[in-house]
Amino acid sequence: QVQVVESGGGLVQTGGSLTLSCSPSGSIFRFRSMGWYRQAPGQQRELVATLRLGGSPNYADSVKGRFAISRDHIKNAVLLQMNSMKPEDTARYYCNAEVPPDYSDYVAGGYWGQGTQVTVSS
Repeated sequence: QVQVVESGGGLVQTGGSLTLSCSPSGSIFRFRSMGWYRQAPGQQRELVATLRLGGSPNYADSVKGRFAISRDHIKNAVLLQMNSMKPEDTARYYCNAEVPPDYSDYVAGGYWGQGTQVTVSS
């Protein structure tokens, strides 16, 4: 069973920055894809950014140019650097980690953390 833990959320003013961290159990390199999603109250969970092993980052149009996803080899974590934040970025942010389908702990849809709250004040 894979555990996924998010951290780094908090309250920030419009235009400010935050960095979220996602730490899975096991090496980040065993996951074919890791990514960040968010869900605001009353809304569907939506993709923010994903990073496939050996691939390029993929971003939602709403965060392109402001957010950056990356791997931190030393911390064994996937980071989401959020800059120029807006009130509409307010949501609970979730990390998702997918192992390849031939792994014994494969789960369709991947593993999810409990999320970390991000609030951007206007």
